Amino acid sequence: MITIGAAAGKDTDMIMIIDDHPLFCEALQMTLTETLAVTRIHATSSLGQALEDLRSGMEPDAILLDLNLPDVAGLDGLMRLRNAVPGVPVVVVSSMADDRIVTAVLQAGAAGFVPKHSPREGFVAAIRQVMQGGTYTPESYAPPTGTDGSGEQAVVDKLATLTPQQGRILALVCEGYLNKQIAFELSISETTVKAHVTAILRKMGAQSRTQAVRIANSASFASILRDGGMS
Repeated sequence: MITIGAAAGKDTDMIMIIDDHPLFCEALQMTLTETLAVTRIHATSSLGQALEDLRSGMEPDAILLDLNLPDVAGLDGLMRLRNAVPGVPVVVVSSMADDRIVTAVLQAGAAGFVPKHSPREGFVAAIRQVMQGGTYTPESYAPPTGTDGSGEQAVVDKLATLTPQQGRILALVCEGYLNKQIAFELSISETTVKAHVTAILRKMGAQSRTQAVRIANSASFASILRDGGMS
């Protein structure tokens, strides 16, 4: 079980914050430092930089993620992050707090969701909960009923079947990488890449790379909210 800072006689826990709003990041860092005694906080403003930091060997104990970033929007960023560090709890922090979004990020593997307008106590409770192996949702959250497994949930379910390596490859495919470029990026053979792409297309129910990209990109805020907007 992960402990939290000096409050547990330990000062080595690390929290990664991925958010492109400087003032919010600063306030969140102050909350973590003053309330939870977290002494190691790494903040970055893009998913790409965060993934690069993780590939370089950074090992956070928990991650706070804003899904609407300059280089990604929607559930794809969360899926890519979870594939990069499958054992690290990710708490989504967003100004979009529709119950459908909360449900979608939890089903995509997030350990919690905190609306950005929450008081600092909400962030503290979320970090404590997920670092003890639990799941955090806001008090106002009411899981939608009557879902039929179609639409965005079907996409999330398909993405969840991908292995971490397949998730990385799909992310690169979505960025326009060719098989040869993916092989170089991941230090694997082009033949291995082709085999993974074939498996990805089968799991996604896609007939082509273009269709797979279209399906993956449908897991977005716009898709989740297309039937009614934010509450």
